[in-house]
Amino acid sequence: MGTALVYHEDMTATRLLWDDPECEIERPERLTAALDRLRQRGLEQRCLRLSAREASKEELGLVHSPEYVSLVRKTQVLGEEELQALSRQFDAIYFHPSTFHCARLAAGAGLQLVDAVLTGTVQNGLALVRPPGHHSQRAAANGFCVFNNVAIAAAHAKQKHGLHRILIVDWDVHHGQGIQYLFEDDPSVLYFSWHRYEHGRFWPFLRESDADAVGRGQGLGFTVNLPWNQSQQDLTQPSGTLRGKCRPRQSASPTSHSCCRCWPAAGSAPCWSALESIQSARAAQAPYWKSLQLQDATPVPTSPSTHSPEGRPPPLLPGGPMCKAAAPAPAPAPAPSSFLDQPCLCPAPSVRTTVALTAPDTTLVLPPDVIQQEGSALREETEAWARPHKSLAREEALTALGKLLYLLDGMLDGQVNSGIAATPASAAAATLDVAIQRGLSHGAQRLLCVALGQLDRPPDLAHDGRTLWLNIGGKEAAALSMFHVSTPLPVMTGGFLSCILGLVLPLAYGFQPDLVLVALGPGHGLQGPHAALLSAMLRGLAGGRVLALLEEDSTPQLAGILARVLHGEAPPSLGPSSMASPEDVQALMYLRGQLEPQWKMLQVGAFTPQK
Repeated sequence: MGTALVYHEDMTATRLLWDDPECEIERPERLTAALDRLRQRGLEQRCLRLSAREASKEELGLVHSPEYVSLVRKTQVLGEEELQALSRQFDAIYFHPSTFHCARLAAGAGLQLVDAVLTGTVQNGLALVRPPGHHSQRAAANGFCVFNNVAIAAAHAKQKHGLHRILIVDWDVHHGQGIQYLFEDDPSVLYFSWHRYEHGRFWPFLRESDADAVGRGQGLGFTVNLPWNQSQQDLTQPSGTLRGKCRPRQSASPTSHSCCRCWPAAGSAPCWSALESIQSARAAQAPYWKSLQLQDATPVPTSPSTHSPEGRPPPLLPGGPMCKAAAPAPAPAPAPSSFLDQPCLCPAPSVRTTVALTAPDTTLVLPPDVIQQEGSALREETEAWARPHKSLAREEALTALGKLLYLLDGMLDGQVNSGIAATPASAAAATLDVAIQRGLSHGAQRLLCVALGQLDRPPDLAHDGRTLWLNIGGKEAAALSMFHVSTPLPVMTGGFLSCILGLVLPLAYGFQPDLVLVALGPGHGLQGPHAALLSAMLRGLAGGRVLALLEEDSTPQLAGILARVLHGEAPPSLGPSSMASPEDVQALMYLRGQLEPQWKMLQVGAFTPQK
């Protein structure tokens, strides 16, 4: 299974036929520029191309009224003056004789993609469509949107494929009020919108675009709005403001860029207005989500005079009796290298995932495209790396090390994207030490090591800011430096999720490594689904260059699960959800408090406002 790309050139047919400064931004180039950029980056060739089909009348009727569908159908035979008159009945809309055909293709593209993913034809996919859809409502076009493509796809997934829980993430400068209206009382659809709001002064000027709009009836808590009330002028410099709609000078460029990459934000200073928005959203949602009830979701005062972005950092959270005091942090690491400002695209390696085991296991089930490595590093080279470590002197440890070095070289050379290696339990710490030193000496500028279980940071590892060591499974919560963090393994599933989302990922994305090591050492205590989830979430870093190190006596099932996740499959379910224990929450909040002044990505969570 791979990635699908759904497109149809007919969607470029609809265009504005008269002068309208507000609508001229919606033109065919918004679509063709995105496709051109995918082709330039070689991404189109890596996808399974699917041609969009037209959505049927019945499919459109999943969210739209028959009268509205009939109205749009009639635009096919209207003249220019009639089209213009009809367009004026709606907000920021223009109709064209091809609008009905294009809008049906746009909706049908989403349906085709849903079918391809849910039938297992592909793992995931992207639909390039126009006209867009998220402003469209049951009986009204709005904001360039004719049919609500995503809402139709969600309703289709429920009706045809029997899905019971669907998440819609809407990332756009404008709030997708159409989707919100259609599902605001439906607990089977969780709608999350991240949009520019400016305290209601930005289009669509709706009170229900604010954070306290959380749904209605049975849908309470299933509408999540994260409204941005302050914008960065260097990112959203408009060529003109029309009724509160800011448009960039190069209209097609942002869309085409976003299809190919995301801009790294690790070096950006937190904006107090953004923190206020996040806290307001957390406070509004806390009554409906247990995962938010153990964390501080107190609303932040909205007066801008209460905060100063140049002020002192928030005070540290007090430690508890379980928590070890942090040692003085070393001098900050050198500034991140300039590649952080460049596209994080890596060429497709010849092999996506490789498993390097010392002995083949007939019970190990791997995806067809996952390779079982046969090669090993040269004996002399392997012995040279093993010489400083007594635990690597035994033949089985030396054999495992040779296979790991061979795999690691393939990853560093770009021939392999991710991999799994095994080592004897007695040699786990030494093997991990060698992997770190090899990675740093052979091309990795910044290396993230997530060590689980009884694995200590190598004593001879330099404190130069090139390695971030995170130990999950330590005896106590400790931030020995900004690059050396230890926390006990959370007892409950909720605590494990909180640890990943509230600590591991913010530090990892702030660090921006170009190689990730995940080591499951002695006594790591992780079940397969938990280890898979951690590995899956770390795949977003370093272009997916993740190496998992397991003990040789680990079950074949664990190696198989990790191989499938690193290859791109979804991790298995963690089972019934549970809240974090008070001890887990205490450890997490202590570490966040200790590390927050040094890691900007931690400054977007719960915090104490400055006075």
